[in-house]
Amino acid sequence: MRAIVLAGGLGTRLARVTRDIPKPMAPVGSRPFLEYLLDDLVEQGVEQTVLAVSYRWEVIREHFGLVYRGMELGYSVEENPLGTGGAIRQALESLTDDEVIVLNGDTRFRVGLVEMEKNHRDGGAQLTIALKWVANSGRFGRVEVSADGVVTSFLEKSTTGPGWINGGVYILNNSLFRDFPMPEKFSFELDLVEPNIDRIQPRAFQSDAYFIDMGIPEDYQRAQREIGVE
Repeated sequence: MRAIVLAGGLGTRLARVTRDIPKPMAPVGSRPFLEYLLDDLVEQGVEQTVLAVSYRWEVIREHFGLVYRGMELGYSVEENPLGTGGAIRQALESLTDDEVIVLNGDTRFRVGLVEMEKNHRDGGAQLTIALKWVANSGRFGRVEVSADGVVTSFLEKSTTGPGWINGGVYILNNSLFRDFPMPEKFSFELDLVEPNIDRIQPRAFQSDAYFIDMGIPEDYQRAQREIGVE
């Protein structure tokens, strides 16, 4: 398995914590948050990961180097902002596999990647999205799924109440970018997936695995309590 981690975030909402470091390097316990994500990948058998980086990316390279716990690391550097879609597409150039796992660098969702990959292949999908059930989807936006496991729509973040949310873990095929040409800079979710959802028909991988998005101060503090003790 090969993976891409989107690790170029500025951490604007965590400015007092991140200061002059990339958001995924924010300390949780005694370690950068990104270490926990890479641990999860190593422990599930991922052999190569490309870190899609931009702001102060040298900080990440100096910390991790080119190998982490036996897993090969590469760096896809955005010279100019590319958006999430552009960052993924550029990072794919460093990988030879047609199929890749993509993770957000400020979210930890401990889904079973082997099972998710099997679901992806069995469904013949170009894209599979890992979904998490939450008590209140208002902060994230809700995802609707058909009876046969296909993502059918994304609702606005203002939609409150319990529901499935996008957990920020994907498995996708290179063909997705060939079939849907996009400009140099674009959002993977807003510009590619949502407008073309009827044609892409993403598979849903619904999981109750541990999930935390540490992008806001409240959840960053929760990460200290729940993850920082590892």
